[in-house]
Amino acid sequence: MLEPWIKLTIGTTLLGLEAQSVIALRLSQIALGQGTPAEAQLMMTEKMLAFMDAATTIATGGSAEALVEVYRRRVQANARRLQTA
Repeated sequence: MLEPWIKLTIGTTLLGLEAQSVIALRLSQIALGQGTPAEAQLMMTEKMLAFMDAATTIATGGSAEALVEVYRRRVQANARRLQTA
């Protein structure tokens, strides 16, 4: 009975930590003068696309856990991309 809640709690906690690491990577790049206007545009585009995906997932009956996993995959991809840049 508690397992779905525990999984969701762990997933959202990890998402929060991973998102903070991406924010730190982006801020450090900006502080070092490595940030580009293209990166800022990409940030905004990604946020809008993620919102549309989330709305679609919820509208089609998707679970909160599935939604968190989608967001985590996107955040992890951003972290990998920013670390190699």
